[in-house]
Amino acid sequence: MGYWDLPEGTDCVEKTWIATKLGTALGNYRCSLLHRKSVSSFCSMLGTPAMGAIFGMTTCLSAQAREAPDDPLNYFIGGCASGIFLGARTHSAITGTSACLGLGTLAFFTKVGKMEGWKLAGPPKL
Repeated sequence: MGYWDLPEGTDCVEKTWIATKLGTALGNYRCSLLHRKSVSSFCSMLGTPAMGAIFGMTTCLSAQAREAPDDPLNYFIGGCASGIFLGARTHSAITGTSACLGLGTLAFFTKVGKMEGWKLAGPPKL
């Protein structure tokens, strides 16, 4: 079962678990490519599993609290919360603000694209 298979605003624990696994996988992949010698220290500093968990839980809870499950603003709120966490981990308000706006905007347009059926690439030509 994937993240998009569950209805928005329901089963927050399952959605958070899926987002945490995805954040862990992407974070470990990135760390293994960029920092081969000090993978464990860099990955623990970055906190990608926590960012995935924060995104999943915040998105789901904002959908429940706002009673607007399919609103892309829920995704902006979740992305912004993850960015604020990144700023707190790095002890930088500028990083937190930039990450909040960047991740929130990325999440917002990801949801809009999913709702409207946007395609980044067409099917392969055989």
